[in-house]
Amino acid sequence: MKLSPAIKGAVTGAVMIGIALITFYSGMKADSAFQYLVYIVYALGITWTITAYKKSDRFTGKFWDSFNQGFRCFIIVTLLMVLFTGLFSKMHPEFAEEAAEFYKEELIKSKSKTPAEIDTIVNSYKKGYSTMLVYSSIFGYLIIGAVVTAIVSALTIRRR
Repeated sequence: MKLSPAIKGAVTGAVMIGIALITFYSGMKADSAFQYLVYIVYALGITWTITAYKKSDRFTGKFWDSFNQGFRCFIIVTLLMVLFTGLFSKMHPEFAEEAAEFYKEELIKSKSKTPAEIDTIVNSYKKGYSTMLVYSSIFGYLIIGAVVTAIVSALTIRRR
């Protein structure tokens, strides 16, 4: 059964979301090493897509053709992870509260703002928390996906 790069991206994204949910609901600390499994799965999903393409009769040996296959995978993963990040953030407003409290403490320690300014800044931070997470998720997953795809594509065309 031949799966398209988009389907491989959907499978990869679903596994990544599963790992994120397991990490959260099992009570693991946010800085647990287990969280890095998400990125390993991401890289493996892209690698799976490109190596399957290399073994197909459509393989041209050209970098951009291989990169295109990986791109089709990682763009779906990025879409799924961004949707998940946004939805999860909206479902857990306590994350914004905790981050805002930490930010407020840092502003108070800096002694560079008045209490009124701090309150205004912290309220703005809370309101934009989910948006900030989504933006950072977009850029993070796109950059990681592009780098992994470029490396795997380059290695693939070198090893004909």
